Amino acid sequence: MSDIDSDKWLEAMKFEMDLIDSNQVWTLVDSPKGVKPIGCKWVYKRKLGADGEVTAFKARLMAKGYTQRPGVDIEETYSPVAITKSIRILFAIAT
Repeated sequence: MSDIDSDKWLEAMKFEMDLIDSNQVWTLVDSPKGVKPIGCKWVYKRKLGADGEVTAFKARLMAKGYTQRPGVDIEETYSPVAITKSIRILFAIAT
């Protein structure tokens, strides 16, 4: 890393890895034969205060899910989403 603030970025990366470890985000396993694991990359952001000065350095480890190929790496995708109208009806019934 060749940034002027590389020491601060490395500290932010260590902090992120410590959080991942303490929250038990993942479990290391051997990948099955013929399966290619999803890669990851670091995303960096400088947090600015109201005066425009840098207040914090954030580093996040992100999965490169965009490298997955439908029908090859994944079979189906699904994300349950509640319709706002349904939630309002449930709240109306509950009150």
